[in-house]
Formats: sequence, C-alpha cells, structure tokens
Amino acid sequence: MRAQEPVVAVFRSRLLAGSETFVRNQAAALTRWRPAFLGTAREPSCLAEATDVIAFPDSAAGRLEFLRLRVTGRSPRLRAHLAALRPAVVHAHFGGDGWLISRAAVELRIPLVITVHGQDVTRQPNAPGPRGLRYRRNLRTAFRRASLVIAVSGHLRQQAIALGADPAKVKVHHIGVPAPRVAPAPARIWDVLFVGRFVAKKGIDDLIEALGLLTGVRPRALFVGAGPLHDAMRARAAGLGLDATFLGAQDPAAVARIMATSKIFVSPSKTAPDGDAEGLPTTILEAARVGLPTVSTRHSGIPEAVIDGRTGLLGTEGDRTALARNIERLLADEPLRERLGRQARRHAEAYFDLGTQTRLLEELYDSVALRVRG
Repeated sequence: MRAQEPVVAVFRSRLLAGSETFVRNQAAALTRWRPAFLGTAREPSCLAEATDVIAFPDSAAGRLEFLRLRVTGRSPRLRAHLAALRPAVVHAHFGGDGWLISRAAVELRIPLVITVHGQDVTRQPNAPGPRGLRYRRNLRTAFRRASLVIAVSGHLRQQAIALGADPAKVKVHHIGVPAPRVAPAPARIWDVLFVGRFVAKKGIDDLIEALGLLTGVRPRALFVGAGPLHDAMRARAAGLGLDATFLGAQDPAAVARIMATSKIFVSPSKTAPDGDAEGLPTTILEAARVGLPTVSTRHSGIPEAVIDGRTGLLGTEGDRTALARNIERLLADEPLRERLGRQARRHAEAYFDLGTQTRLLEELYDSVALRVRG
C-alpha cells in the first residue's frame, strides 16, 4: 500500500501552473515513494488538485503571512503543515521555493532536495539592485541547507555552482517524459509546431521572422501557448502573411494529439535580454517521444536532447536565417525528416523516459534519507 511508503513532500509555492506538467508527472511516476504536494497558494489551472495541501488561506491574513515568509524565510504555519505530512524528504522545485521551505526543513531535520529548472539560476539572480542581491543571498542559503541540488541540464549545474552551490551536492538529473498515449496520425496536417509560453527566451519572435524568410514553401504553422508576447506575435505573423494558427494554451492531452498530427517541432530558445534561459524544455522530449524531429538552437541543455544531424537540427540562438534554412530543409526532405524522427524517439526512450528517470530519482531520495538516518 502507498500509505506504507516513505513520503516525499513536493513543495511548489503556487500549486500548480499549467506549464509545469513535469512537476506533477514526475511525482505521479514514483513507485517506492509517496508524493504529498505542499504549497503556499493554489494556482487556478488544470494541474491544481483538491488533494494539494495549501498552507495559507486565500485572505488578507494569508497573504500577509506569505509576505513574512518571503522576507524572513520563517513561517510557523508552513512548518506545521510540513510536519503534519511526516515526510522523509522534502523536494522543492525551483531555487526560490527551496529558500521558502528550507528553514522549516532544517528545523524539522528533514533532508531537502532542490531542483533548479532555468530562470531560478539565470534571470532571477540577475535582477538589478536590492532585489537581485536578496535573491542571490537567499539562494546561497537554500543551497547550503539542501542535502542535494538537482540540475535538469549540465549548463544549469554550472550556473548553480557559480551561484554558490557546493559542486559535490549538485547532480544532473533529467526529469523525463511519459510514453505517448497517442500514435502519430497518418496525415500530418501541421508543417511546423511550436508549443511553449510566449516569453522572450522561447524565441517565438525568431521563429515568426524565420517563417517570413521562407521563399520556396509556405508552411502551415501552429502555435500553442499563451503569455505576454502572444498578441504581438500573432499580429506580426498576420503582417507577414503567414499561414499561422494560434490556439492559446492547451491541456497536456490536447498537446499530445497536436504533436501526433505535426511534421516538425520548432523550439528556437535563446537567452532573453533579462538573462532568462531554459533548462531543458520538456516539450522537446515530448515531441521526440512521438517521433517528431526538432529544429532548435545550441542553448542551455537543449544539445543534450537534440543531437544535431541525428535527432534534429541545431543552429546558433537568435540566427533567424539558419532557423529558416533548417526548417525548409526538413520540410523539403521527407526521408530525412522521418529518419531524424525515428532516431529522436529512440534517443528519448533511452535517456529521457519518465519511468527510468523517476526510478533514478528515488535512488537519490534513498541516499539523502539514509544520510539523515545514519
């Protein structure tokens, strides 16, 4: 029975943004550990669940207590909720949330694992003035208190170390994605697919401009996602006369069905002007699992998943001409596209399978829990 298994308290301050399927999927794939979700506030999204434990009430008093937590790192209420779960390990996603839960974990003598995903060790530490200074100080404290820091790519491991994490504590561990529940459709109706938040680091502007550079082909492009750049990007696509459809945010099942009807996946990530960078986009892994080759960039951990010329095509981030050339190359060469798609699927199965990666995660939980018991 799951009740007899050791508990890992999965901490995310806001439970749970619709773009963070990887957090929920990883916890659901645990087999020897039982996850219990703990947060400070409920996020109105398709990923929120009634069983999530929310520490602070949705009231003025609750918001004030959360503010105190952010400033001091201490909350008796959060500590009490954590203690009530009786976890053997606390696993915080993102460095800032590691800071929020770290004092309670230390006081309760529960080993803390922190996973860094991207902006928490790229954009946020580079915030100007006192805000950035405070964040960097808090991050160093969280890293010091943690028993283990997990980086989702080698690039982010180096970022965490540069920000004060003990190299001996920082391990690269890929989250992985589940096996697809849908088969590729006989007719691939979308030529180019983009799935992601409409923010600068996703390179959505580069993709739209690259599509505008194409001369020999006018692909049907589908854009899935939402964010602050959505309206501007939609207007730019219309201005360029692109055959582009914007669906807005979709739930994971819908995204899987869309991927199964597409020819190539494009993820032109880059470092944003404010320093925000990717870890390793799970959408690339999800596309690979259904046999989609990816056109992307040599950015952060992406080359760990997209092997240039074998599972997709890579270019320099921000190079719109190279992006257009790689898109056109794959659309014009069906045998190449299918070969790269098959190899992408095999590569994802071998190195990014959710079940395999989660078993490895459980071994990491075992190791930190054993150190405390010993």
